[in-house]
Amino acid sequence: MVVEDVVMVVEAVVVVVEEVVMVVEAVVVVVEEVVMVVEEVVMVVEEVVMVVEAVVVVVEAVVVVVEEVVMVVGEVVMVVEAVVVVVLVVCWVG
Repeated sequence: MVVEDVVMVVEAVVVVVEEVVMVVEAVVVVVEEVVMVVEEVVMVVEEVVMVVEAVVVVVEAVVVVVEEVVMVVGEVVMVVEAVVVVVLVVCWVG
């Protein structure tokens, strides 16, 4: 009788251990999935960073072009002012 009880307890322990192993295996699978998702998120974030860097480069180029246009407009304004002065002088003298 005692031996049978010990055998039953051992069998119960084996069943519990098997269940624990199954749970641990399931947790490992979930952790692997989480790691895969995190890796995907990291890849997406890296892509977003690359796009943002590209946008920054484009914006910097646009700023440079706008600065050049402003300089050219300034030069044109100076030329127009000079022409106006010449016309005024010619009209005043003439």
